[in-house]
Amino acid sequence: MAHDLSLAQAHAFHLCNDLRVPITLFKSGDEFGVLPSDELDDKDDLEIVHEYFPRGFH
Repeated sequence: MAHDLSLAQAHAFHLCNDLRVPITLFKSGDEFGVLPSDELDDKDDLEIVHEYFPRGFH
């Protein structure tokens, strides 16, 4: 988790392109985090900020 949005965005972008899977950037409380999108659950109390897709992802 990170308090800095720009740091979390950079991690999400690089993780997405390294793993070649969609990555979700979310906010929980006053912190930001990133997870592979398929690991998120609808029951999680997270505010979705952005979803990153790897280049060429269809």
